[in-house]
Parts: sequence; structure tokens; C-alpha cells
Amino acid sequence: MSAAAQERRRYAVVGLGARAQTFVNALAGPYADRAQLVGFCDVNQTRMAVHNRWLAEKFGAAAVPQYEAGDFARMLTEQRVGTVVVTSMDRTHDDYIVTALEAGLDVITEKPMTMDPERCRRILAAAEIAPGSVRVAFNYRYNPVHEKVREVLASGAIGEIGSVHFEWLLDVRHGADYFRRWHRDKANAGGLMVHKATHHFDLVNWWIGAEPVTVFADGKLFFYGDVNGKKRGLARDYERAAGAAAAADDPFAIKLADSAQLRELYLEAEHEDGYHRDQNVFAPGITIEDDMAVLVRYSTGASLSYHLTAYSPWEGYRIGFNGSAGRLELLVRENTFATPPEGQQYATAVQHGDAKPGETEALLTLHPLWEPPQTLLHGELGQGHGGGDARLLESLFGDPVEDPLGRGADHHDGARSLLVGLAANRSFETGQVVQVSSLLG
Repeated sequence: MSAAAQERRRYAVVGLGARAQTFVNALAGPYADRAQLVGFCDVNQTRMAVHNRWLAEKFGAAAVPQYEAGDFARMLTEQRVGTVVVTSMDRTHDDYIVTALEAGLDVITEKPMTMDPERCRRILAAAEIAPGSVRVAFNYRYNPVHEKVREVLASGAIGEIGSVHFEWLLDVRHGADYFRRWHRDKANAGGLMVHKATHHFDLVNWWIGAEPVTVFADGKLFFYGDVNGKKRGLARDYERAAGAAAAADDPFAIKLADSAQLRELYLEAEHEDGYHRDQNVFAPGITIEDDMAVLVRYSTGASLSYHLTAYSPWEGYRIGFNGSAGRLELLVRENTFATPPEGQQYATAVQHGDAKPGETEALLTLHPLWEPPQTLLHGELGQGHGGGDARLLESLFGDPVEDPLGRGADHHDGARSLLVGLAANRSFETGQVVQVSSLLG
């Protein structure tokens, strides 16, 4: 091994599904001069082999050693890993994070950091005594539009913040995808309040610089699921789309064979673990909600009213910040409407964070008291979560730089965003206001 290779930080990736590709490509591509991929770990050998083949084809890279999930700790030792990147199923995050921390390593984990209070307490306890660090990959903090919001609020342009209204719309292509995958079972990911809304709760926590104190919420499965499908005439008689005639003209079905990426990672890998990536969104077995309303009280006295809808005709979000000196409004459109999938377009339903050029819009408006409104930003979104992915990767793997906006998120930030979603889930069950601090015991 050359001296240059010895100086490069050694990375292992655990969980080699589609999301891992963002990190694998970054480490093998633009950051290969300072990073070395030394280990893949997954429950599925086929998926790891696919990533290795892609590395060879795209970068001419040597194969990365592959380890079964049960050999994770052995991989850390044998490959002298310095940092672990966790992109596995949400319910497994804590095992990998804690094992890596106890080995003295650094961790980069996909959101959410974990999925329930017990796992969260376990990670927090390990992180407090471990020499390594935890970074949570909140790419939305790095979106230039969201950075601008942070700057405006921090400048005091609207004074003291009294309330925030936040509505997020997932269209019937992107939103439906959570009901095809392992996310449809709350035991795997804690529902959309944890897996998806953790992004949004983190943004609010970061934007207003406050701690969530109480949560009251109501959630339901309104659109997807077998009962709703039959009620509205949307149900089709199949369990998964592959090989099912009833799925052929179903706009809610995804055809894995039409996407090389999805075919290789999932359809051709399912013989190992039985995981079906293309389940019927109107079949039985869905235990998560698709329509959720949340009210949060913060340590500053500010409140958040939040709504997540997973069956919208268009995708985007609206946010309003009400302050003692005015109001700040953000409208983001990621598309104008969800088009029915045809051929290769079936694959685009799962390219989350990639908006269609020409259809996107971001409009940020400041409304001071007693003054005309001011347009602070108006234009199209960047690719990769509005440009957030590339900026996040530079922060994780590039040269260290000052971070005046505090975009980097650690295990405390991961817990704060997670706990809002967990409290919302608890409120769904009890119908009561939940004290966030009660979840940590």
C-alpha cells in the first residue's frame, strides 16, 4: 500500500441499498484522494456485489471487501475502519452506530438516527462516552434555500418568532413509494413521522434555535391501504407488481424491471432475503399513516403547526414564520403535478430529491410590518435535494471549513428531530399531549 493510500481515511458502508449509492460514489469519486472504501456490509451479498461492479465500471476501482451483517464487528477490526457510514434499514441503525462508537470510530448515519426511544437512549449513552463522533446526514440543512431562511431569521428581520406553519406535500408517486417498501411497516421505521418528517422537524429546530417541549398530534391512514383502496375503487388484486397482470396498468405500481438500478439492487437480489421492493400500496399490511397533523411547543414559547400529506397531486412545501416584526414565507414547488408513470418513468418515482428541471420554484418573501413585501429569493431548485446533497458531501468528506450557520448535525440534533416524531406517534396512540423529555426517561 502506498503512503498516500495509508493517509486516506478508511470508510466502511453498512446497508447497500439505493441510498448508499450517494455516499459510495462520493467516496470513490471526488473524494477518492482523501478517502478509501475498505468495507461493505449488508444482509444481501447480491446488493454488495452490484455496488462493487458499479464501482469498477464507473471509477475503475478495485472490489471492496464484502461482509455479512453478522460480521460487522469483524469488518471494523480486519479493515482498520476509521469511519462507518450507516445507510441500512432504520431499525438496525442503533446496533451499527453503538458498535462503531464502542470501537472508538466515527459514524455518519442517514436520517433518522434511529426509530424509537429505547434505541435513541442507547445511542445517546454510547455517544457521551465514546471518543468518536456521530454525524447525522441532514442534507436539507445544506439546501441553499434553507440556508437563506436560517440567515434571515438569525438576522432578526421578523423579530422574535411566535409561530411556524409548515405544510409538506408528497405527491402520489413519491409518497406512494413509502407504501411499497419496508417503510410501510411501522416496526421497521417508526412511520413517516420518524422516517420522513425527521428532516422537517430538524429544519425547524435548526431554523428557530429552540428545543421541542410538548407535542400533540393526530394521524391516520386515509388514502393508501386495502380498506381505502376498496372504498375508492383504486384496489388491484396483487401483492407485488412483478409478474402480476393486475399491476400492468396500475399507476401506483412500480416496475422494477424498467430501471437497471432497481432491477439489479432489488429484483435480482430478492432471492437472498425475500424483500419485495414493489408491494401493492392498496394491499393489507400497511401500519403507517399517510395524513398527519402535529402541534409542537418550543422552549422559546414558539409553536409549530405541521402537516404531512403523502397523497398530494403535486410535490412541495409551504412554510410561514410569524414574528414580532413581520412574517417570512417560503413556497417550494418540486413539480406542478404528478404524471402517470410510463416505461422508464417508473424508475423516477423513487429518485427522491431530484426535481424535474423547468417545473421547480422556490419563492422566499419577507413581509415586514408596515412595509411592502420583499422578494428575497425566486428561482429554480438545484438537483439532489435542492443542491443539499453535494454540499453535505463536501462537509462530510471535504476540507474542514467554518460553519457559521451550524449546519453540521450531531447525535443531539438527531435526537431532537427524532423525538418530535416519536412524541407525535405516542400522541396518535393516546390522544394526549406528550412531554418530549418523558421519552428519554
